Amino acid sequence: MSYNKFHNKQKNEPLDNIIYGRNPVLELLKAGKRTVNKILIAQTARGTAITEIINLAKNKGIAIHNVPPEKLDKYSENSQGIAAEVSPMEYTEIEELIAKAKQNKNPLLVLLDGIEDPHNLGAIIRNCVAFGADGVIIPKWRAAGVNETVSKSSAGAIEHIPVSRVVNTNQTIDLLKERGFWVAGAENGGQTLEEAKLPFPLVIIIGSEGFGLHQLTKKNCDFLISIPQKNTISSLNASCASAVILYEVSKKR
Repeated sequence: MSYNKFHNKQKNEPLDNIIYGRNPVLELLKAGKRTVNKILIAQTARGTAITEIINLAKNKGIAIHNVPPEKLDKYSENSQGIAAEVSPMEYTEIEELIAKAKQNKNPLLVLLDGIEDPHNLGAIIRNCVAFGADGVIIPKWRAAGVNETVSKSSAGAIEHIPVSRVVNTNQTIDLLKERGFWVAGAENGGQTLEEAKLPFPLVIIIGSEGFGLHQLTKKNCDFLISIPQKNTISSLNASCASAVILYEVSKKR
């Protein structure tokens, strides 16, 4: 995408090949997984992260453009004075994701059953990285894909974990079972995390916002797990629930 095309985009429109924010851009450069065509930095931007980004970009031979701050703020209220133009996100093939995960002790994958909010997707991916999951699986249809909003919400964590995008969730569950994974669905009424004996390799399935797991997905799980909570609220937000679950699973690994 050219500089002019970038600035002709509508305000707050998700851009698949533009990464905003200091942490996302910094993690993008540290990971080195994607090609960075150029970095736009507001002329007024200062700080340790900006300095580190400039140094990393120079070391990698990436072009840096100093621009008036309104050039960035006009198109994203959360740009923090910096944006990077990058190659599109490359999803990992599911077979490759499984093979890489199984190289680790007690493999753990997270499958998302229809998360539609990119902010939730980014937050869940950040939790996956924080608690050591080996990969994330998302559906291709009726679910959020990876874009700049996801990258910003994950604070750049998306650059540090493989993500696979699959056409059919339940066929993928069958494949995971064939490859030796146990499948646990997060659902109210399941075994509590304290009581559950979690076998590995393990897949944790997190349901969609407001609806939880689809019925067929739930049916295909080996067992269900739940978070014990008081009855004052109906359920936790999907990203909050994923953090609690992944923390407990990480202790059992």
